[in-house]
Amino acid sequence: MADIIRMMRPGTLSLSALPPLSLYVHLPWCLRKCPYCDFNSHEFRAGKELDDETAARYLAALRADLEASLPLVWGRPVISVFIGGGTPSLFKPSQIAELISDLRARLPLEPGCEITMEANPGTFERERFAGFAQAGVTRLSIGVQSFDDAQLAALGRVHSSAQAHAAIEEAARSFDTFNIDLMYALPGQTLEDLGKDLDQALAYRPPHLSVYHLTIEPNTRFANQPPEHLPDPDLASDMLDLITDRTAIQGLSRYEVSAYARDGHRCQHNLNYWQFGDYLGIGAGAHGKLSFAHRLLRQVRWRDPATYMAKAMEGQAVSNENEVARSELPFEFMLNALRLKDGVSMQSFLERTGLPPSSIAQAMAQGRAKGLLDPDPAVIRPTPLGFDFLSDLQALFLAS
Repeated sequence: MADIIRMMRPGTLSLSALPPLSLYVHLPWCLRKCPYCDFNSHEFRAGKELDDETAARYLAALRADLEASLPLVWGRPVISVFIGGGTPSLFKPSQIAELISDLRARLPLEPGCEITMEANPGTFERERFAGFAQAGVTRLSIGVQSFDDAQLAALGRVHSSAQAHAAIEEAARSFDTFNIDLMYALPGQTLEDLGKDLDQALAYRPPHLSVYHLTIEPNTRFANQPPEHLPDPDLASDMLDLITDRTAIQGLSRYEVSAYARDGHRCQHNLNYWQFGDYLGIGAGAHGKLSFAHRLLRQVRWRDPATYMAKAMEGQAVSNENEVARSELPFEFMLNALRLKDGVSMQSFLERTGLPPSSIAQAMAQGRAKGLLDPDPAVIRPTPLGFDFLSDLQALFLAS
């Protein structure tokens, strides 16, 4: 764990103010590991429900992890909390209530703090949704992925289309705001197939929709056994156009590469990530980024749940950490900020990296010359072309 005295020493950066702070909590278990998933998730004892003893041990480890981290964030208000996984809804509402109570007892959560929790549409999880709302969760994110039973089976999901519909109905009853996760460019999927999925999702008038392109990630089952008949890039691009057009008609605006929301329902937690805010990450494998007056620190917790629990109780939850090099900051910032359709202000770049405008002047000029960046010098905003070729735009800011 970083020494707070060392973190406060003079360095090569000079931040005029610290950015907003969020908290990420990782609950690592799931019923079944999906073949496309490269997150730090672990099947819990061959698909069995999480037992109370394991849950209690993990909550105790999270408390110890948070308490050891408090000197690094002392006095800073928390604007959002995100409880991710794994499948956090394997935990009971009473256990989530205990977790949120533990957080409130140790951190100054801002009034109206957004508390998001990921959930799956399985039957026993759905029956807990109202309990999660009573526990203090303000926003539910439901991993639907598809309403097609054949696609759900191909993706290794443990729920059915009927369970997905029932889960959304329950979320709409229990929460003022919720998110539906969908995937596209699935094996054998056509534009018509995607249209049916979109129609079913949009019929619920969701406040927020996240739509992800199925990608084959290293160290996943799909990497070793790739699915057949994946849509080609041209079809995948047509699919994204269909998503953007269909959501706009329904009053959802695309504010980030993969995110669509109604007015007042943008995810504050993810916005803080994309605007290069700070986040403390606790739990197995959690990542964090914390700013100090003269440096930025990145941390990673132990990935294996058993190892994490043991190390956290010893006050050693962090497996590795490093200061972000000055030369890496432009790319780190742009990797996030350029995902936002409206971009960010140039002032935000200066404040959150502590770097001068000259540090990105050449890359900004290249981006504008290629038609990828807005010519307005006061903003860092991708043009529609830049949004379509985001990786090429971000790569301009890599350290040479």
